Amino acid sequence: MKFARVGVALAAAVIVVGACSGGGTGGKTLKIGITFPLTGSSLASAGPARDGALLAIKEANAAGTVKGYTLEATILDHSVNGQYDAQQGAKDMTTLVSDNSVVAAVGPFNSAVAKVQIPISNEAGLLQCSPANTNPDLTKGDAGKQLRAKNPDKINYVRVATTDDIQGPAVAQYAYQDLGLKNVAIIDDLSVYGKGIADAFQAEFTKLGGKVVGREGADPKTTDFLPILTKFKDLNPDSVFYGGVTANGGGLARKQMPQAGLGDLPYLGGDGIQDQNGGVQGSFINIAGPAAAKSYSSVAAIHDIPDAAAFATRYTAEFKADPGAYSASGYACTQIIIKAMADAAAKGDVTREAIRAGVTNTANTFETVLGPVQFDAVGDTSQKVISLYKTDMSASDGKGDWIFDKQIDYGG
Repeated sequence: MKFARVGVALAAAVIVVGACSGGGTGGKTLKIGITFPLTGSSLASAGPARDGALLAIKEANAAGTVKGYTLEATILDHSVNGQYDAQQGAKDMTTLVSDNSVVAAVGPFNSAVAKVQIPISNEAGLLQCSPANTNPDLTKGDAGKQLRAKNPDKINYVRVATTDDIQGPAVAQYAYQDLGLKNVAIIDDLSVYGKGIADAFQAEFTKLGGKVVGREGADPKTTDFLPILTKFKDLNPDSVFYGGVTANGGGLARKQMPQAGLGDLPYLGGDGIQDQNGGVQGSFINIAGPAAAKSYSSVAAIHDIPDAAAFATRYTAEFKADPGAYSASGYACTQIIIKAMADAAAKGDVTREAIRAGVTNTANTFETVLGPVQFDAVGDTSQKVISLYKTDMSASDGKGDWIFDKQIDYGG
């Protein structure tokens, strides 16, 4: 699913965008909310997912997929000072549920934001599909039940990315078995996602026989990782794992490793650092610079999507950029929502509840750009695929880029 990338198009702001081009089929309008962090360093990660959603809406309008309706996107940006902001994310979801013409939403991108949005959307009965959330507690067990306490039996949140109880171990297996690493130091950004994936990585790495020589939490606003990295240097690690996102310090920590005498060590992370090429402002490789060499990351979704070339051609024609890590996932979430809209329209029942029930029906299979997708009883995807990447600093005209290495299907 990953391709070489350049900068994304479309300005990000709190705006309503009509994402159609003459293909609408009637005077009535249905809105799909898009809730992502879309400024600063966050844009390098979330912007391509937004664009995937917009492409799906435009194509559905052109084809007249939802009979009698034109689809629009309400795009809300919950980044503050270039970082996702959970409090702003909650406000954005409140805005979406308060607009009765918004019948579903795509997003959010970060698990910490999902944690505060799900109770709001659940109470309102608004279906939301995330292309990128991976924290298991958003759906599973008692933690997931607490988030949907208002309507516990009406699942309204689904995701097409698999979870960190799969992603974290996959990166640990890659580190230990493929890269031959045995002694890792870990930093996490203290977030729902960052701490969660670091915990999952650590548990699997030690289970395999590896050793965690040190672990530190770093506030997302950290501007100097040298004290942590210097401490790690004395512990003689053969690698560093970062649990978190680029905007919270993932790129800066890598950039500062040479100053602490750790410059030649492999650097690993999950999909939080897996964004665009070094030519894109705010991306991991752009921030880390030459120190980004020997970095490794993952994406909690399938790389080898059906007919990837066709999707890339359409996406590039629309945005003058190649798809990003979660472009196809953003497109797939929107495809799923639009299919439920079309089914509801055919029955004359285009309501939030009809769309929610249609998407979360465990008997339904959705044909998407990712391939067939079903959701289980708590809204998790049937696709259990992790894709693994490494940096190539000669790629993208010498700016550096993430290059696909392998994917692993844990679906059995």
